[in-house]
Formats: sequence, C-alpha cells, structure tokens
Amino acid sequence: MCGIFAYIGQQNAYDVLIKGLKRLEYRGYDSAGIALLNKGLNLYKTKGKVTDLEDLMKDKNKEGNVGIAHTRWATHGEPNDANAHPHYSLSKKLAIIHNGIIENYASLREELVKRGFVFRSDTDTEVLIHLIEDIQISEKVDLVEAVQIALNEVIGAYAIVILNKDNPNELIAAKKGSPLVVGLGKDEYFFASDATPIVEYTQNVVYLEEEEIAIVNIKEGLKIKTTKNKDKTPYVQKLEMSLQALEKGGYEHFMLKEIYEQPRSIRDSMRGRLNIEGGIVSLGGIIDYEQKFLSANRIIIIACGTSWHAALVGEYLFEDLARIPVEVEYASEFIYRNPVIYENDVVIAISQSGETADTLAAIELAKSKGATIIGICNVVGSSIARAVHAGSYTHAGPEIGVASTKAFTAQVTILTLMALMIAQKKGTISKSRFYQIINELNVIPAKVEKTLKASEKVKAIAEIFQDSRNFLYLGRGYNFPVALEGALKLKEISYIHAEGYPAAEMKHGPIALIDEQMPIVVVATKKGTYEKIISNIQEIKARKGIIIAIITEGDKRVKDIADYIIEIPDTDEVLTPLVATIPLQLLSYYVAVMRGCNVDQPRNLAKSVTVE
Repeated sequence: MCGIFAYIGQQNAYDVLIKGLKRLEYRGYDSAGIALLNKGLNLYKTKGKVTDLEDLMKDKNKEGNVGIAHTRWATHGEPNDANAHPHYSLSKKLAIIHNGIIENYASLREELVKRGFVFRSDTDTEVLIHLIEDIQISEKVDLVEAVQIALNEVIGAYAIVILNKDNPNELIAAKKGSPLVVGLGKDEYFFASDATPIVEYTQNVVYLEEEEIAIVNIKEGLKIKTTKNKDKTPYVQKLEMSLQALEKGGYEHFMLKEIYEQPRSIRDSMRGRLNIEGGIVSLGGIIDYEQKFLSANRIIIIACGTSWHAALVGEYLFEDLARIPVEVEYASEFIYRNPVIYENDVVIAISQSGETADTLAAIELAKSKGATIIGICNVVGSSIARAVHAGSYTHAGPEIGVASTKAFTAQVTILTLMALMIAQKKGTISKSRFYQIINELNVIPAKVEKTLKASEKVKAIAEIFQDSRNFLYLGRGYNFPVALEGALKLKEISYIHAEGYPAAEMKHGPIALIDEQMPIVVVATKKGTYEKIISNIQEIKARKGIIIAIITEGDKRVKDIADYIIEIPDTDEVLTPLVATIPLQLLSYYVAVMRGCNVDQPRNLAKSVTVE
C-alpha cells in the first residue's frame, strides 16, 4: 500500500498524476514514483516525499497523456528507491503499481527465478508483474487474459494498475481486498485508491468490486470483467464530496482544521436522525435490522486503532442504555482466535476509511457464521459499506490528517444514537432519561465549540511538556476510552511514549513509573466515579507526579490539587467523551508542532491500513 493514481486522456499526464499523489499524501507513505508513456515506457521513483519525486523529474521528459503513479508504505522490502513503485516487468514493456500483499509471493518468486527472471527489488509487486509477463509470453495470450490467469494463481490482496508500452491507449486495473475507484471524465479516465484525487475532474465514478478487472481504452471506453472472464456492467455513482473539503482552508495543518470541524461534523452525523420535538432517534440505514438488535443476545464491536476506542465507548453506551451485553474486539485478533459467533449476534464494524483490511476480514468471518453485520464508516462506497448488511455513515466529511480526530467523535455520535434508538425500542430507558440525553446531545456541538476556545491554555501546557519522554493518561468509566485515545494521539504525532489506563489500575503496576518528571493527564470530570478519581489523583500527588486534569467547568476540588487544569462544559456522563477528547487532541497537536513533527503525515503511519 498506500496510494494509487493513474490517468489516460488528453491532459498532460505528469501534471495530473503529481497533483493526484499530493491529494493522496494523507494516507501516509515513504516513497513515490511515476511511469509515463512518452517515446517509450519511462519509470521514475525515489525514497521520500512527492516533492522529492518532483525534484527528480525536473530535467526529465514529462510529456505524454497516459501514466501511473504511486505512494508506497513499505511492506515487503525497506523504503528505498528500488522498492518504490512502479515496477517494470523483465522486458520493461509493462509497468505496475500495487496496493495490498501477495501472500504466496515467495514461492512464485522462487519459480520465476528458476525460469530466468531477474528481480530488481524485494517486493511482492515485482513478482506479480513478472508472473503476468511470463504467462503472456508462455501462454501466447493477450495482456487482459494474462492478468486474469495470474490473479487466479496469487493468494492475497491487491489493487493494481498496469501500463503497457505496446498499447498506449489502454490501462488495465484489478481489485481484491484493496480499494480501487475508476473516475469517468470526458474523453479521460482516472484510477485511484479513493476519490480524493478524482473529485476535481469528475463526479462520476465506478467502485470496482472484488476480483473485477477494469479495462480502459481511450477509444472504446470502460469495460469490466471478472478474473473468471465474466462480463460485468459498470455501475456509475455520483461522488458526494467537494473539492473545498480537501483543502486546508487557512489552517496550518489538516489535523487542526479537522479538530475545529468537530462541532459541524458531530451535528452533521446527527442531522435527520435526531428529532428533539418528536422525541425520536432514527437511523434509516439500520431500520430494517432493528429487530435483529432487539432480539440480539450479544453485540460484538470490531475495530482497530482510534475506531477501537470509539467501540469501547459504544460498549458502555449499549450496556448502560440498551442493556445488551457487548464485547469489543481488535479486528486483527478476532480473525485469528477462532471466536464463538452465533446467528443471533449483531456485529458492529467501525472504520473511518471503510477499507481497513483486518476489519474487512473480521466482517467476512462473522458473516460466514450467520451473524448480522452493521457498519459505521465515513467513506461512501467503501469496501466495508458494501460488505455489511446495513449501516450508518458518519458524515464527518473527508479526514485528511492521518491521526483521526473528527472521525472519533463522529463514530461516538453514531454509537450514541444507535444505543438510544435500541434502548427506546426495548424500553430499557425511561422517557425522562431519554429526553434528558437527546436534549443534551442536541447542544453537544455548541459545547465542543466552547471547549475549542481553551486552545491557548492547552497550547501553554503543551509548551511546558513538549520535551517530556513519557506521559500517562488516566480515566474511569466513560472516560477510560478517552484516556486511551488521548495517549494514542500523542504517540502517533509527537512520537512521545504514552499509555492510557483505567485510573484504578494505576496502582497495579503503572504507579511504579510515577515521579516528579512524569506528566499524568487525568480525565476527571464531575460525574460517575468522581470521588474515586480524586482518590487516584491524591495517590499520584503523594508520589510527586505532575497532574494535568481535564475537569468540569467550575470544579474547585480537582482544581485545588492538580498542577494544571483544562475546563470543559458540564454535560451528561454518557456524552462526556464527545467533549473531553477535544483538549487531548489539541494537546497532542501543539506538542507535535512544537517538536517539529509532521503532524498530518506522521512517520511509519498510513491513513488507510489495507494490509493485515
């Protein structure tokens, strides 16, 4: 993985492709490359950023109307020039870009070496393009058929685009387990990992389905076949995305912009689903599966990373409000531990991108056991959105920063609405309590907006602790997942070691770390286990730990014992995560900026993790 972009049409391909790669930078990568058809098939690639590729290309021939380009996040082989994409076939008549992993590449490579093939890289991708060319020559078939045969021999995931020196009017692409979208313009076509680099050229797209091959010929248009050679009719969809949403809009970084977009993204995630006057919560995407929720003996929530933290909040919500037992699973572990799944289980899969490979694999496993699968994701037309039985989009808008911010609060918002809807239908929540929560939920965007006004105070605290080597984050109840998410944000973008813990677990090990150098962020809102969290703070102070406390506005008790405080508006306990997470996002952001880190593209990370 990470970012695929290809173009064929009337424009200068280089200009289109470089701009597209920049749109895909948010996915995270360590090298970049491009192949162009101009007086031959010419390939250029380099370790580093797209700007490094531009420097490499300054004195190169950039003419031509067809090309492929890629930003790579290393899987097979270290990040270097040789392992960067695209890759040539042995004859250099073909070039390929690839996302995903070919799992049986080692045995294929061994066989190809015996047949005289020479490899220029350590990648599984080069194995695939050599295999395709070998089949094309030995079987005396055209390139499309060679691709079909090869893809039936490989095991694993792929999204590929192939450029053919002998056919400059054509691009061939295929997809399995990794996203690929085709943009349909006027006498021009685009291939991309997602719609972000396409939207400024066309609103018409086709999302490739599993094991489909797309053949684009500038004279004949788009054809779709399967790897088994079955013809398919392309299903053209309209993009629901604006170019403006992909720009920074005056903010220094996308992450900061997205933090400040949360009042809107939370509101948009509730729009049309929360009727205060009528006392109704309704999610149209799952209404046909209401009964499955009502009769479920158990809910299993599967996710990774930030989405897993949102899932933990969901566990509290469903058990507290709807009285349904919940298990929260890392998707990556779920698929390998032979889980017990029943037909009356409801499985909720959460993913910002809708392309997370581990979560997709977990969905397929749960489906094979007969469970009902509900999706929560942010990207319309994504693989998870198509794989589930039903679901709800978050409507957070494009999230470009690799470290998720508005995705987390949007996911928690959807989970809150789901839990309330099921609780109301089941009768596990009183009418007064239901109205209390929905009225409070309605004003959460305003409270988030108010919390954002504390940014200068958060910035001042960040300045004090920017050189710290370790942080500890503590919370209890609904604030425990908030602590985990706060720690993840800090380590993701500032590279400071940070851990999140339930506050009561501190004395079962982490308390050994506490000294006068250790900053400890405590989410200590005046709700639920408030008295207990005060006791935990006292334990920290007795060992000279430094307390940074997130407190309810006007709270005197914690303020008097904490070293630094950040106040947030009072809100209902079940909604606290939507507000309490905001200052933690800001703290991470400012610390990272002060340390000179690449906030939007932190090292080693990818936005859409499409490999297991």
